[in-house]
Amino acid sequence: MTGDEETTNVAGAPMPGADVPPPAVVEPPRASNKNGEQKMTVGRAVWVGVKDAGAPLHGFLDVIGGHLIMVGRAFAWLPRRPFRPRTYLEAMEYIGFGSLPIILLVGLFTGAVTSLQSVNAFRVFGFESFSGGATGKALSIELAPVLTSLMLAGRVSTGIATELGTMRITEQIDALESMAVNPHQFLVLPRLMGGIFMAPILTLIFFVVGMGGAYMVAVLVEGVPQGPWIANLREIVEMRDVVQGCLKAIFFGFMVSLIGCYQGYNATGGGRGVGIGTARAVVVASVATLVLDYFLTDILFHLMPSARGEW
Repeated sequence: MTGDEETTNVAGAPMPGADVPPPAVVEPPRASNKNGEQKMTVGRAVWVGVKDAGAPLHGFLDVIGGHLIMVGRAFAWLPRRPFRPRTYLEAMEYIGFGSLPIILLVGLFTGAVTSLQSVNAFRVFGFESFSGGATGKALSIELAPVLTSLMLAGRVSTGIATELGTMRITEQIDALESMAVNPHQFLVLPRLMGGIFMAPILTLIFFVVGMGGAYMVAVLVEGVPQGPWIANLREIVEMRDVVQGCLKAIFFGFMVSLIGCYQGYNATGGGRGVGIGTARAVVVASVATLVLDYFLTDILFHLMPSARGEW
């Protein structure tokens, strides 16, 4: 017989001594718990969904906490030496004097256009002499502090974020810490105090210049009688209205400076990160101004009832 015939019989079964592959090992079936696996899958999916839905809230609270921690660390150094008054003066000069041209320009044309709209609105009823009081009321309570804060957000907040962000990515802040100089005392606190002190002053300047523009448009251009215009202005606009605007400006100046410091101090990623922090600073400061203005207005309406217009 041939070699093939020696290893197989007639039925095709292998002969003794032939090379036979080992039989395949068959594992016994595992007991599966479909209900348990389904419960684990559903529970995990629910947890992932809740986690993803709460991520924006978690991020928002984390940012708020970061701002509060920065405020606490900065103001903890307020009564402690060294005081470094020069850094405070430089911050006030940058925030106040540096922002003066834009405040004068915006204040002049804001008062002028508000007066123009008021005169044309009151002229329908023959009360155009009340345009001075209406313009003064709007400027003192809302327009002066809010527009001043928006101008500071566009100039001061972005400038602070860029400056501190550049110092962060070039490791200058780390160098200050290595020289035992606290960066919150040296960099953050002077800018916060500069915003607190200079924002009300800029708001007052905005109001005065705006009323000058309103006078020129109403009396000199539109021909409103000067006497009734000034008399109604004195009667309608009270000192409490101006104080209310200055109180708002204190909070706005503090908030705008804080947002710029936070975005710059925590900048990462090189020059691109500084640009992102700068853009984020102006957007967040502008939106926060409008949101905070609503709550401050509601609070001051209850503390100063005359601000409701009960004159």
